[in-house]
Amino acid sequence: MAQRKSQIQRLVELVALLRSPRGCPWDRVQTHRSLIPYLREEAVEVEKALRRGRWHEIEDELGDLLLQVLLHAEIAREHGHFDLQDVARSQALKLKRRHPHVFGDANFPTPDAVKRRWAEIKAHERGLRRADVIARQKSR
Repeated sequence: MAQRKSQIQRLVELVALLRSPRGCPWDRVQTHRSLIPYLREEAVEVEKALRRGRWHEIEDELGDLLLQVLLHAEIAREHGHFDLQDVARSQALKLKRRHPHVFGDANFPTPDAVKRRWAEIKAHERGLRRADVIARQKSR
């Protein structure tokens, strides 16, 4: 028996169809930049729904925000940069790095201690990215 597709996979395929030549004219012409206002708007709508605490609104608004993520991932895939799987893989690795108290031997007993260590790890990662960019520029 064929394995059923996840709802996420169905949505990814739907977004790809919307951006395809037989898809929607509006969706096809969107770019990362043209979608920025919609990304901001949807994030604000999620915040409002969370503050109201209405589960049906939260679900709906999270779906709208997810659509923005999927559109950006699809645009990146079309240009050969990355896809949603890459985004998920990268995020999983980041979460593991930033939670050494869960995935390693570190011990941070309070939320404040976790927050401080998270900031340290994030700053270290930022420094490594800058060093990588500088090294690539010098090798050109």
